[in-house]
Amino acid sequence: MSSRALLLVNRHARQGEKGISEAIEYLKTLGFDLIEESTEDPKHLAEVILRYQHQVDLVIIGGGDGTLNAAVDGLVKTQLPLGILPLGTANDLARTLGIPNSLNEACKIIGYRNLHRIDLGWVNGKHFFNVASLGLSVKITQRLTKEVKRRWGIFAYAATALQVILEARPFTAEILINGESVRVKTLQIAVGNGRYYGGGMAVADDATIDDQRLDLYSLEIKNWWEIILLLPAMQQGRHIHWKSVRSLQGEEIKVYTRKPRPINTDGEITTYTPAHFRVIPKAIAVLVPPEIRS
Repeated sequence: MSSRALLLVNRHARQGEKGISEAIEYLKTLGFDLIEESTEDPKHLAEVILRYQHQVDLVIIGGGDGTLNAAVDGLVKTQLPLGILPLGTANDLARTLGIPNSLNEACKIIGYRNLHRIDLGWVNGKHFFNVASLGLSVKITQRLTKEVKRRWGIFAYAATALQVILEARPFTAEILINGESVRVKTLQIAVGNGRYYGGGMAVADDATIDDQRLDLYSLEIKNWWEIILLLPAMQQGRHIHWKSVRSLQGEEIKVYTRKPRPINTDGEITTYTPAHFRVIPKAIAVLVPPEIRS
């Protein structure tokens, strides 16, 4: 692989400004010829990737899951390999891929040039890496301001989640999967492509980002305090074995609600129900630790 790289950094990410200068110097010592670009609005990242697609051989993105989500459509269109510098609050995609939060270690992984193709989720025309969901997680996303995440880091998720849980109300939905229709009364429906989301929770205990399937769970509890009991299990993805949690798997899923409900993809609200989900197998190539083989 050649070493001409487009470096895109979200300097508003929690660690965006602090460590990036050192990381840039380290990448240069590893032999990368960098074209550095930044944008005030991550929504323009896909356009920047398209603009440079014929000048570079890979894209290195410094930011969190929201930044990566903003860039994913550009990566799909160009098929440029992706290197990740985890600069966000949660860094769930990096966690799924075994990329540590240390920028030096993340640079080393990019330097290994070990490519692995991963699946992407797709909902209503929008790609996602980790999880797309509606219900509780959307409320959490709406309250998790940049200032709160920057100040409190990963603890912001727990504190905000607790506030939202206390106010949670169930909604009715219809799920179409594997030729069957299921009606549910739920607090949350999550559809996972990867393994981790929401600051380190696992969508299912056996989920991977290259298993060519989607993992859905529906949170059908009756009392808000049951979520508190579920939280430890959600860290390992063991919640899917609880009676109050419906777990389904498939390559294509549709979700209907009585009125349009917002859906967040990798922590950003991007679309609404009715929702059509699909898995896109081996959609893009990512630079991963050498122990991960394609």
